[in-house]
Formats: sequence, C-alpha cells, structure tokens
Amino acid sequence: MPAADAAIAYAHENKDRFLEDLKSLIRIPSISTLSERKGDIRRAAGWIAEQLRSYGFHDVEIAPTAKHPVVLGEHTGAGPSAPTLLFYGHYDVQPVDPIDLWKSDPFEPELRGDNLYARGASDMKAQLVAHMKAIESLVRTNGLAVNIRCLIEGEEEIGSPSLEAFVLQNKSRLQADLCLNGDSSILGPEEPSINFALRGLAYFELRLTGPATDLHSGSFGGAIANPATILCQLIAKMRDLEGRVQLPGFYDHVRKLSPAERKELAALPMSDTWWREQAGSPALPTEGDTTALERAWCLPTFDVNGLLSGFTGEGSKTVLPSKAMAKFSTRLVPDQTVDQVRKGLEAFLKANIPPTVTWELIEHASARPAIVERDSKAVRAASRALEAVWSRPPVFVRSGGSVAVVGMIQELVGVDTLMLGYGLQDDNLHAPNEKQYLPNFYRGIEATIRFFDEYAALSRPT
Repeated sequence: MPAADAAIAYAHENKDRFLEDLKSLIRIPSISTLSERKGDIRRAAGWIAEQLRSYGFHDVEIAPTAKHPVVLGEHTGAGPSAPTLLFYGHYDVQPVDPIDLWKSDPFEPELRGDNLYARGASDMKAQLVAHMKAIESLVRTNGLAVNIRCLIEGEEEIGSPSLEAFVLQNKSRLQADLCLNGDSSILGPEEPSINFALRGLAYFELRLTGPATDLHSGSFGGAIANPATILCQLIAKMRDLEGRVQLPGFYDHVRKLSPAERKELAALPMSDTWWREQAGSPALPTEGDTTALERAWCLPTFDVNGLLSGFTGEGSKTVLPSKAMAKFSTRLVPDQTVDQVRKGLEAFLKANIPPTVTWELIEHASARPAIVERDSKAVRAASRALEAVWSRPPVFVRSGGSVAVVGMIQELVGVDTLMLGYGLQDDNLHAPNEKQYLPNFYRGIEATIRFFDEYAALSRPT
C-alpha cells in the first residue's frame, strides 16, 4: 500500500519530534478530578486543538460541557464515498498520589531504558498521540483514505459525567461508520491483541448518620447505635463467603461464558499465578470453578473502594462516631445495566439498614458494558495492521475495566467501537511510576497508519 508506505517512512523520519510532542502533552498536569487543575485541563485541550488544525482539520472547537471541554474537529479530504471514523480519546489523567512512591517527577517525563515514565504516559496520552501522529503522517504524505471526526474529552478519568448530555446534543456531528478508540492495551510487548469487550461500571457512595455528634464510647456505647459498625455489617453482607454478590437480581442478566470462550481464555498467557504475581498478593480468592482471568474480564464484581469513619489518627481515642461512609463500585458485564444494579442496591439497603441510622446513597459514575462483533470490517482491518507490524496475528481479549464512551456511542449514536491502543498490562495505570513502552508507541503509529488504509480498502465497493 503506497499511501501507508510513504506515511510510515515519514513517521520513522520524525520519530524524535513525535516523542518530544508526546512529552509536551504529558507535561500538562491535566488532572480532571482536581478543581485547581482546571486551567491545565484547558491547556491540554488547546494543545490537541492546535495539533488538529496543523493537520488540516476544519471546524476545530474546544466545546464546553457542564465540567471539562471536549475537542471536536473534522477532516473530510477523503471525500463523500470514503468511510468516516469517529476518533475518540481523552486528555485527562489521574491524580499522582501517593507522590512519595514516584521515582521521578510525575509530570516531567523520564526515559529509563525503553520506558517513558510519567502520569498519563500510557493512560492515555501516548495512545492519543500515536493515533494523532498516524494521522499527521498520512496527511503530510499521500493523504488520508478515510474521513475523520474527533471527540476528545477531558473527563474519562472521573467517569465522563458530562459526556452523555454532550453526545445527545451533538449527535449529528458524531455520525460515523466506526468509532476508533485508543484507550486500550495489548497483552505484551510482542503479543498484539484486540479488545472486543469491556465491563461496565456503577460507582456509589453510602453515607450513614447516627447520633448528632461524635460521642464518648464509654458513656454511650451500647445505648446508641454505631454507624461504623452498621456500615461494616452492611458491606460484609453484600457478598457471601464464596464471593457471590448478594444484591437482589444482580446475576439475573449476566451473559454466561460458553465452553469455547472459556477454552479460548484458558489459552492466554495469564494464569492464576500470573495474576497473583502481578498484584503481589499472598493468595487469590476463589469463586466456584472460575479462573482469575474470567473473574477479572468476564464476571461482574463488587469492590469496596474506600471506608471512612471515626478516629483514624495516631494512638487511641474512644469515640462513637456520628457518621460513616463507604465508596464501592460494581463492574458489569453484558447484559447487565446500571439501572438494574441501582435498583437491587436500593432494595438491599432498604431491607437491611436499621432505623437507628439514616442513610444517603450517591451515584458518582456509571458506564455501560460493551461487546462488539469480532468478524467486522474494522476488526479484520485491525488484525491485518497489527500482524503486519508485529509479524504475528493478534489474539482476542476482553478488559475488566470500563470506558464509558464505548457503550454510550453504541447506544446513543448507533456506532460500534474498535479498541486499538498500545499500552501494556504492567504500565502501572492510575498508580505511581506509570510508564509507556516506547517501542510500542512507535509501532502503534505504524499500526494505526496501516489500519486506516486497510479499513478504507475493505470499505470500498467490490
């Protein structure tokens, strides 16, 4: 494919500049959950918009939402008969805490060996820039064989709370044949893969209130209900000893794995031992005859994300706390819905919270689960592109994580998504010392170039 060959040669010639551009974006501390970083969020959006304009995109806009802006833009040089891709990405990153565990400044990218260490290096600024540089390489050589519309947001790391309303208001600007999403990874440095399924998310905060103020546990203990104790009892009751979630109706719509799917998963190089070693855990929990991989990718979960109540400082203080709080999340699989889980949780709380405390349930974030067709034109094009670069065919994988926009675009716009990113399983996402393996950053640029041309070729009338 001459167009791809010329673009790949351009990418090789400009690899040093591409890396410097990646570092420039990484240096912007675009932490979406911190209000004091609002200006940095805006700077990151501006950086992306300027890049798009330099590639010849038109109607580039830093569009406001209820919280952080979305970057829009279009490149229609391929003409009306060519397919249109909706290019999705996010420019926001997670906080850096605990800062003392970082070996270098989180926002001053540091190269150590083949890895670039910084917050957002893998999730997802390297993936975002890899796709953008693939576009630049094609535009500056023989041109794009596809039309591209951009939807690049700044709220993914906080659950994309403003995105659904924005998508509904801008559906006409988001119409496409396919959504290309780079917020993904591959199995290993030499193991290309295509992610075809994502779990959903329902994230809640439960607040319990007992007495009007904290009390002396000697004077009031036994006479007054302790919200912290009640909270612990509730949390413990939400899962049984075998790990099964006890919320009403939780498993009613879970799509079961077939024997063939279980066999395919078992062939992947991610045994129970791999999961234990990756986490540094002394042992793994069990749930029937399921494997750790099945539980991480294909089964729903309930996890406590945080607990707070009473005195937690140094030493002792005999206090009966007035309030207790827990944050917990459920990961959902096809065909569960957030609404079903919310209703089951509310029913559980109404049935189990005693009248000695009052309670409030807050829903912080949600995302639909998603699964896409494995024999589509997009998947075939991606498979060819990855095999051309890595010299081996990709394997099909799922992800235990959630990307809210995938199910949202599928449901609201009617467009399926291809997940095509180049991070690694050990990139320390959301943790100290996040990294991007740079050989895959460069190979990712080439793979995306090849994907654009392969998808255009498969989309031409025969």
